[in-house]
This record gives sequence, structure tokens and C-alpha cells, in this order.
Amino acid sequence: MSAALHALADAAGLCRHWEDAAGVPRTVSDADLRAILLAMELPAATPAQCRDSTQRLAADTQLPPLLTAESGGTVQLPGLANSRLRFASADGSHVDGVIDAAGVARAPTRPGEWTFEYAGRLHTLAVAPVRCFGVADALDVPDPRAWGVGVQVHATRHADDAGLGDAAGVAEWVRRVAAAGGDALALSPVHAARPVSGVRSPYAPSDRRFFEPTYASPALVLDPDFVRHACIGLEAAPGDDALIDWPAAVALRWARLRALYAARAQLPDAALTAFAEFEAAGGDALFAFARHAAADHGDADAGLHRFAQWLAVRSWSRVQRAAHDRGMGLGLIADVAVGFDPGGAEASAWPDAVLRALELGAPPDAFNAAGQTWGVTGFNALGLRASGFAPFRALLRATMHDRGGVRIDHILGLLRLWLVPRGAASSSGAYLRAPLQDLLNLLALESWRQRCIVIGEDLGVVPPGLRETLSRRGVLGIDVLAFTRDADGAFLPPRRWRRDAVATTTTHDLPTLVGWSRGRDLEWRARIDDVDDATLDAQRRERAADVVALDAASAAAIGETGPAAWMAFVAAAPAPLALLPAEDALGLIEQPNLPGTVDTHPNWRRRLPQEIDPTPSLSAFASARSLNA
Repeated sequence: MSAALHALADAAGLCRHWEDAAGVPRTVSDADLRAILLAMELPAATPAQCRDSTQRLAADTQLPPLLTAESGGTVQLPGLANSRLRFASADGSHVDGVIDAAGVARAPTRPGEWTFEYAGRLHTLAVAPVRCFGVADALDVPDPRAWGVGVQVHATRHADDAGLGDAAGVAEWVRRVAAAGGDALALSPVHAARPVSGVRSPYAPSDRRFFEPTYASPALVLDPDFVRHACIGLEAAPGDDALIDWPAAVALRWARLRALYAARAQLPDAALTAFAEFEAAGGDALFAFARHAAADHGDADAGLHRFAQWLAVRSWSRVQRAAHDRGMGLGLIADVAVGFDPGGAEASAWPDAVLRALELGAPPDAFNAAGQTWGVTGFNALGLRASGFAPFRALLRATMHDRGGVRIDHILGLLRLWLVPRGAASSSGAYLRAPLQDLLNLLALESWRQRCIVIGEDLGVVPPGLRETLSRRGVLGIDVLAFTRDADGAFLPPRRWRRDAVATTTTHDLPTLVGWSRGRDLEWRARIDDVDDATLDAQRRERAADVVALDAASAAAIGETGPAAWMAFVAAAPAPLALLPAEDALGLIEQPNLPGTVDTHPNWRRRLPQEIDPTPSLSAFASARSLNA
């Protein structure tokens, strides 16, 4: 039984053996393998079922509709050994290929899409540049020292924002960052969401290809007087100005969008023409998304959701244009969530490629002892290949369009994803292999087409060699101050930070600099997890020792100590791009999200204060970057 089960697991791409955060070898139990395989619609309860499922996987031996290769590299063409074929480009040029006895051919050197015919069917070979478009390419300098700010979109503010941040609130930060000489503004995800009855996590979207309409700013797109008159009587009620009331804010935003849609006949002909052109360009994908969104929101007219998408797309385009007009070399950097809601529009668009009864997460590690399950799903490798990687390519086109960069959440998912049967504990999961080289090739190709840098969130349990592979392909990693240490735990001086990673003080899932220095995260954990006094005291002593160690490293590197100096410490890193989260620029104590909590911490609800001016911090960060150039 075990031999048949293990053969099936391997054929399905499941990793039975893996190493945890401490480097300890782990093996997935047979019971967990059966549960995961069943969720993948590969029954494995008996030897006969295992054999049948394995044969079903092996039966699909057709040449896939799309293959990938690096420029001038090789491509495996199963079934075509010892033959010839012709690669044709859309411009009419062609390259003749010779396939050797092992079924391997040399790919064309010019990046792009090449087609070839085999067995009466047309196939595509996507030839990728060796590396992604980079910061040096965007800024046209050989050794860039760019910097920017990271903002949680929902936390931003502007006049009459209905209690929720949006594109206009982000535009205010564009103005601040550009004035200080910054080149980038990294955003939290703005993917289309499903209706919420409580707090909305930006990392559990309905569809990553489309925008969340409640983050649109109609006054950036339409005449402000038209917007004001259409939305008369739709004002925000007084409430807690420090925290977002998600249900109330989202309801009010949708009420305004519905009012604008109802009044659309009063728009100028130019606006109505632009909307019609947007609908035509969006095609079947836009109309299918709008139908799903309308059903989700209980609306009879899917046109409302196409109209709302138009406002959202144009809102963000206006902000990106403003960033470039103000001299920012990159402008907006989009955050791409690792997965999507299994009942959302993205799952509906690609039913044959979705992992239906499984959710994504992470195994227990040094940062989360219980592991994580995220409530979202993703795509399986077999479905991606069979579709010609259509879901992944559509995602890249949508999220890179009109952006200076993308940050790919949990970039480790391009190699493997931790899958857990829905409702099970994270420890009952296993890694599912992903087609890393194909995904990297498509990523590099699209990044050059869109002139968009790529940042990969490479934190957590990183498999050996993955960071080196990502670096070779031009995907920037992320160096976070708290984790950038040597093997003995000492903080690395800035000169030893990676040159192929973005440098940052913290992330949305970690304490702010001030919060970390005061042990604010320890207080929250003690309150939520009911930590005893002795344990909390030990944690506080360990943190105090870390603060002393960081101060010593900071004093040695830049001659100063404390949270303000730590920002300069990070800015001194040789990274091509350094990002300062808005919370640190404002000297805040609280972090946006405390992983592993839902109702016990105000995740994704904190608003950035208006009374604190970030200009001094931004100017100091900019100075530290230039001084250490």
C-alpha cells in the first residue's frame, strides 16, 4: 500500500520529505497524504485506487499548448526526438530547430512568443529574457540607490474619504514621497474583494486580476462637481477616526458607486465613450468577472461592476501618472496576494486549474509555532500546464499593467506551496511542487513587456538554492531589519546586506521600529495567548538585549542609536531599492496586522494619523541613502 501511495504522491507533485525552519527533516504521514490526494480528486484509500489515480495522471502525455525557455537556452519537447521543427514569430521571422535524441532543442535567442506545429496542432514557445526588468533599467543608472515608502491603502486619508483609504489617499503619499526625492510607493493589495461582513483582509481577494472598487476615487476620474451632486446625502457618519469600521465604510462606498452609476447618463460624451471602450477592451474576462461580482453583491445589473472597474482602473492610472509627473522613477508597486477566495471570481474563471478542497498556508516555523492556514486557494501545476499557463499569464498582465513594480507575496510558492485539506491543522499539510522555471520565464518575459520590476517576499522556510535562483533571474528578495543577522544572531552591518534584495525596516506583519523597541508585540501576544509573567519577563529581557545589540550595530555603522537611527541604518544598505513603511516614517507604535489573530487585534483597521508630519523622516531616509551611495 505504501509503495503505491508514495508513487501516486510523487506523480501528483507532493513532497513527502521536507526540512522545517530548524533544519530538521520531516516526513508527511501516509494519512495526511491520502487526505491531500483525495482533496486533489486523486483517491488513494486502497492500492487499486492509488494505481488508478497514478495511471490517470500518466495518461496525459500530450505536448502542452505552451512551453517556456530562456533566451538561447534549451527546451524539452517530449515525443519529438530526432526531428526538426520551425519556430515562427508574429513578425514573420523564423528559426529552424533540431531536436536531439533526448527530445531537447535549442530555443531562439530573441525573447517573445514563437509558435510551432506538431501533430496538426499549433503550440507556443515563450522565450524569456535571462532576467527580469530591474531598478537599474527603470532609472537608467548602473548602481541605483532608489528609495520609497510602503503604505497600507486602507489606512490612508483625504477629505471626505468615507472612513476608508483609497487612491486619492495614496496620491497624498505620492506627493510627500516625490517631494522628498523618492522613486517608489509600495501598496498593500488592491485586488477585487468579495462582500465582507467584518474586517477585510487584503490577502484574501475574490480576483487578483481586477481592482477593488471601494478603493477607487471617482473624483480623480470624473468631474468633482458631478461626483458631489450624484452623492448628495451619502456622507460618512461620525465614528472612531482611528479605526476603520469596515462594514459601514464599504457600504457607504458602494452606495456612492451605485449613485454614480445611476447618474451616468449625465456624464459628458467623452466619459461615456471612454467607458464603452474600456468594456470592449476588457472583453469576456471583464464581463464574466462583473457577472460574478453582481451575483456576489446581490445586484441585478452587472453593468454597475464594469462601471466600478472602470473608475478603479482610471483612478490608479491617474495616481501612477501623477507619480511619474512628479519625477518618481518607479511610481506604484503593486502587491500580488499568493492566493484567492475559493468562492471568488478568479476561482470561477479557471475551474480546471483550481485547488478546490485545499487551502494554502505555511508549516510551523520560527515565526509561527502553530503554522498558518490562510483560507485561500491557488492553482495546481497540472491545470496550469494544461491551460498554457493562462491563469498565471492573465494575473501577470493585469497586476503589472501601469505599475512600476510588483511585490509577489510568498514568492516561495513559485517552487512549492504548503497545502492543507480545508478545515485541517497546518501541521497536516504537505508541499506541492510548482513549475518554477516555467513560472520564472513567464515572469521575466512579462516584466520586460510592462517595464515592471519584480520583488519576491522570500521570508520563512526558504528551500536551499531558491534565493540564488531568484537572484539570477532578477527577482529582488526582501531584507528585513529584524531578520538580517549572521549565523550567531548578530545584526549584520548595512554593507553586508544583500545587493539583490529590497531593504526595509519592517513589514505589515511585524512590529514597527518603535513598537519593537518597546516590546509592544510581546504585550499583544501575552494578552492574546495568555502568556504567564515569567515567560513574558524572559521575552522582554531577550528583546531588551536585541535592542542593545541593534544599537551597538547602528552606532558602529552610522554613529547613532534608537529607532530614528535604525531607519538610517537600513537606508545605508547597498540594496537598489530601500522601502520605509509609513508606520515607521510616522513613528507609530502599533503594527497593521498581527498574524494568527482575527478578532483579538485590530488587524487591517488602523488609520494613519493626520497630525504627524512624515517629512522629517522621509528627508532623513533620503539623506541616508545618498550619503551611503
